[in-house]
Amino acid sequence: MKSLQVAQATDPESQPERTDQVSDKSIVIPNKHVTIADSIKSEHSRFVAPRIPTDFSIQVQETTYNVHKYPIISKCGYIGRLEVQPLISNSGNVLKLDNFPGGSETFETILKFCYGLPIDFNSDNVAALRCASEFLEMTEELEDGNLISKTEAFLTFVVLSSWKDTVTVLKSCENLSPWVENIQIVRRCCDSIALKASKNKHTSEDATSNQESWWFNDVATLRIDHFMRIISAIKAKGIKPETIGKCIMQYAKRWLPGMYEELEGLRGYGHEKSNLQFTIFGRKKQESAAHSKEQTTIIESLVSIIPTQQEAVPCKFLLQMLKMAMMYSVSPALISDLEKRVGMVLEDAEVNDLLIPRYQNRDQGKMVNMPNSPEDCTMQDIDVVQRIFEYFLMHEKQQMQLQQKSGKLNRLMDNYLAEVATDPNLSITKFQVLAELLPEYTRSFDDGLYRAIDTYLKTHPSLTDHDRRRLCKIMNCEKLSLDACIHAAQNDRLPLRTIVQSK
Repeated sequence: MKSLQVAQATDPESQPERTDQVSDKSIVIPNKHVTIADSIKSEHSRFVAPRIPTDFSIQVQETTYNVHKYPIISKCGYIGRLEVQPLISNSGNVLKLDNFPGGSETFETILKFCYGLPIDFNSDNVAALRCASEFLEMTEELEDGNLISKTEAFLTFVVLSSWKDTVTVLKSCENLSPWVENIQIVRRCCDSIALKASKNKHTSEDATSNQESWWFNDVATLRIDHFMRIISAIKAKGIKPETIGKCIMQYAKRWLPGMYEELEGLRGYGHEKSNLQFTIFGRKKQESAAHSKEQTTIIESLVSIIPTQQEAVPCKFLLQMLKMAMMYSVSPALISDLEKRVGMVLEDAEVNDLLIPRYQNRDQGKMVNMPNSPEDCTMQDIDVVQRIFEYFLMHEKQQMQLQQKSGKLNRLMDNYLAEVATDPNLSITKFQVLAELLPEYTRSFDDGLYRAIDTYLKTHPSLTDHDRRRLCKIMNCEKLSLDACIHAAQNDRLPLRTIVQSK
């Protein structure tokens, strides 16, 4: 979209503004004037304007440059085309360049080039100069060695051959959209970084981690959309999923610091721990809406590029991402996808990883999936863990591997049950559903299940005899060890029938 605005220099307040829609560059009366002698200078000298008076004014941002027409229009096709228009060629008008790539600093460098002064290309300014030269149409048709060709040559032969320069240029592109996309600077930089990062993909098994991850820190400093493009390019070059996963984890560590905060009060539900949810979200409410949106975008983007291979990232990382996704209320589809991925590698989880707080919806001020019954207002989200175990069982039954992994999963479930059993708000139905998720035939011993049941009975002393018997039916007394049987025989919290069976 291009537009032109014209105003007379006599009295800008009294003259109505006239517009002709052709470009996002316009002609207006400026607030601040700078002569060419003021704007063009080098480290040790100042360019002195010739005695020929300036005959043209160009405004970029809040600064207006009084320049000589010929040096500018001889190299800038866009300004040359505008200058011939009657309203603009009138000496009382000023050309305003709206949305100029790189702003006034870049334009001053352009002026130096137009006046024949030497300019220094470097990785910090070349992207802005390349975009500005495209904006001004500084092509070879106007003059051999014009700025488009010079910046292109520097990008191609200097920047893209250097890892450090390529990363620097890519960072400088963050404020130059959409120009950097249109002239494909971002694509070329991402492809160059991916190519350099993939050169060590065939390293031997005994290669050090430093050899595989030397590029992680640099790409972790990039904006999320640029990082995603690099990861996509790297995947296409055949880098191992584990390496890509480690890079994603490094990025998350930098941009999602909340993932690695230890939240106090997740274990145990004594005094001063009943307000855990509100403590968590008291901190979240202090975040600005922009920051929350940025965190949500990063979470959704990272989840979308995690390799599908199970060995790509550890189960602990997936669970950390799941907690962050729930904290920032990302889409239910993404949360469901994470739950399924965790279920596929659940045997690698630890109990602490499964202690997921019941997060509050920060927009509505309500608890996510908050049950209607007060007795089900658990501090931890039992439903999420239940779904994860169900996904695991479904996956393992398809793979016919449930029996091989049953021992580790039973220990995980029993330890988790023992943890959540200390929650006074955990209903007996919810506890029972969890305890019966894993098939009885997969259990060799029920000692862990007995410990969890006993913990629940201790936390809920007001249970009726019927409910106590209901709980104890979950375990098989014949699968208790001798020590567990001795403890059960002396446990007055158990129903009498269970005590007799355990003797």
